[in-house]
Amino acid sequence: MPLPMWLQWDRRFSQKWQYYRDVPFSRLWSLYAAVFSLFAITGFFGDLVNLGRTPYVIAILNAIFSGLVAIMYLHVGIRLTPNYFVLATVIQIPLWIGFSGAASFLTAHFHLQPVSTSSGIRVAAIITIGLVMVSYSLFVRFLRGEGQEAFRLRNELELAHGIQKTLVPPIAISTAGFEVYGQSNPSDKVGGDLVDAVTLADRTTLAYLADIAGHGLQAGILMGMVKTAARTALLDGHSYCSKEVLCSLMEQLNRVLPGVKESQMYATLAAFSLDPAGTVFYALAGHPPFLHYRSRRCIDRVSSEQYPIGLLPVTGFTAEAVQVAPGDLLVVVTDGIFETCSRKGEDFGYSRLEELVSTLSTAELPVLANAILDAVNHFGRQQDDQTLLLIRRL
Repeated sequence: MPLPMWLQWDRRFSQKWQYYRDVPFSRLWSLYAAVFSLFAITGFFGDLVNLGRTPYVIAILNAIFSGLVAIMYLHVGIRLTPNYFVLATVIQIPLWIGFSGAASFLTAHFHLQPVSTSSGIRVAAIITIGLVMVSYSLFVRFLRGEGQEAFRLRNELELAHGIQKTLVPPIAISTAGFEVYGQSNPSDKVGGDLVDAVTLADRTTLAYLADIAGHGLQAGILMGMVKTAARTALLDGHSYCSKEVLCSLMEQLNRVLPGVKESQMYATLAAFSLDPAGTVFYALAGHPPFLHYRSRRCIDRVSSEQYPIGLLPVTGFTAEAVQVAPGDLLVVVTDGIFETCSRKGEDFGYSRLEELVSTLSTAELPVLANAILDAVNHFGRQQDDQTLLLIRRL
């Protein structure tokens, strides 16, 4: 069921300003001061409209009050949710009424007299120019500080992107009976998807694709841990049959991940054991179905219901066999591909993917992979990591 429009707007607004909610006040004070100075001008603007006759004390108090109201809205905008704008507006009405009453009381109690027009306009104009200059200087200071922070973060992301390219390079392996190709395109500089292939001591090739929940630096760190743990677990793979290697891999990953991740994070996994004789075993842990294109131009969606890795302390992961004939093709993708949404709100879906695979079933695997990614990117804007694994029986 779609969310109401106001709730969708609230969520988009909250995501947009989430960054400033975590920024310490030591980096935001200049922004608060700049906004205060800028809107304090309205107090003296009112005096100018009144031809400079407002008593100096009342004009100064009006400027201070105007600046504080502006700070209230700024604080709501960057620290709270948009719902508080309504509350701030409601509060503002009695505040202004109270300020008007206080100004009238001060004028009457202290017998404040109107200022002469010439001196009042001159003082209001000078203070207005001064506040503009102060506000400008504070905004420049804030932007310079944020620019330095953005530059630092960009350098760190560039470094993380280099690590990402090292951890998840495109893979292209040809064995006696199979051809394997994998590619990952992160949605940010650092992604949480992983595609890898390892040839074991008995010449069995194990290819797997993992999708860490979420994306960005946090998911990228966990992705690196998954790859390290998977490769370590596969060092003993030669002591098992092809089916047991997959089960052992998932069991060990499910024991290791909970201790190195946050509670809400997990990984889906699709792993394949390619025996030189032509037998393929597969295991899916929370991963979407993969496509099995048969040489007679028939496509099956193969699925398996198992828990994701690292979500629950479960055991008993299983693997199954699939009969792959010469010319058959296995296409494994993450949800960042088939859940890509167009401007009309449609998902790319499996049907478009199946049609594309049928059309280019005989193409070289890198060509097919690039065609899939290009089609998805033309269909809609990339919102999640996009990773695919292609396996062809020779």
